[in-house]
Amino acid sequence: MLAQEMREHLTVTLLPFWKKMRDDENGGYYGWMDYNLRIDKKAVKGCILNSRITWFFANSYMLLKDEELLEYAKHGFEFMKVYCVDRKYGGVYWSIGHDGRPEDTQKHTYNQAFAVYALSSYYEASGDREALDMAMDIFRLIEEKCTDEFGYKECFDRGFEEIDNEKLSENGIIAQKTMNTLLHVYEAYTELYRVSKCEEVKARLFWIMDTFADKIFNPRLCRQEVFFDEEMNSILDLYSYGHDIETAWLLDRGVDILNDKKYEELMRPIIESLTEQVYKTAFDGSSLANECEKGIVDETRVWWVQAEAVVGFVNGYEHNPQKKEYRQAAENEWKFIKEYVTDKRNGGEWYWKVDKEGNSIEGAPIVEPWKCPYHNGRMCLEVIRRMENGT
Repeated sequence: MLAQEMREHLTVTLLPFWKKMRDDENGGYYGWMDYNLRIDKKAVKGCILNSRITWFFANSYMLLKDEELLEYAKHGFEFMKVYCVDRKYGGVYWSIGHDGRPEDTQKHTYNQAFAVYALSSYYEASGDREALDMAMDIFRLIEEKCTDEFGYKECFDRGFEEIDNEKLSENGIIAQKTMNTLLHVYEAYTELYRVSKCEEVKARLFWIMDTFADKIFNPRLCRQEVFFDEEMNSILDLYSYGHDIETAWLLDRGVDILNDKKYEELMRPIIESLTEQVYKTAFDGSSLANECEKGIVDETRVWWVQAEAVVGFVNGYEHNPQKKEYRQAAENEWKFIKEYVTDKRNGGEWYWKVDKEGNSIEGAPIVEPWKCPYHNGRMCLEVIRRMENGT
């Protein structure tokens, strides 16, 4: 069964790997492991990386009820609290030096969102009210400092003066706003609302869903637009297949938690359209292409895109059991991951990327500020939760 294999992968591969990245001397988790599985103990520690690792251990604890996992989550929380939060200007830095000193003091809305995400989960796992209070403080800071009438502004200096959004811009352009940041603000607020039931957070979730429907989703092309100008006009012809399938199930999760009939009716057609379009255009029967820019498909099989495909297709099958092709797609994608994306070397985890035939692409690190247990760990957790009862 898929869920049984995910449980084994979580407990035998992912959890042991990330436990060994713990830094007991300087706090948090080491920020770099190269392709040859060498840890750089003096590498910069990304705050996104440490937020995501904290989230991973908190959620693994809630599933597995292993007290040791809660202690690993607490280790991440303490690092966030002591080192990542800027006590003068508020919010979370971009990165920390290996010894705890701020490295990159820029503030990015995306980064603030992942702190909210991690703190919400740590609060749920531990009952530590300080974590929830921190999450609410960052939520209010995002809403005060990082919004305008069109959406969420992106990148700021330490004092929250807006600067160029190089960190979340790709493909040769500088975007004023991005789908990616909006998606993960939504994801973070979904978890914050779930654990707090704060009406202020709920209202912003409704606003974000309206923005997805009005500005992000392109009904003619059945995709999300990715990069935007200040007023949320799309500035690049790009399909981001991994984000589309990830968005489908994350929107669905928010709809389920909010339990509002109006927004269920608004979002379900978008969710189904994104899932179907990715299945038809990007999935080759075993794995998912990365993206398509101006009609040119990038066939690289990126680790996180494959993980999101599994969850997205499982989610599509749950809501449309007649679409057995989605269940088969999830199973085939998992087979591809097991065979090619999982690093079978002693001490390995997942490769960053492989080619369409499954050959690993050497050079990309195994751990770095963006490479973490968030996507593949969450894949395991979601599939176990959804399918372990026998579906």
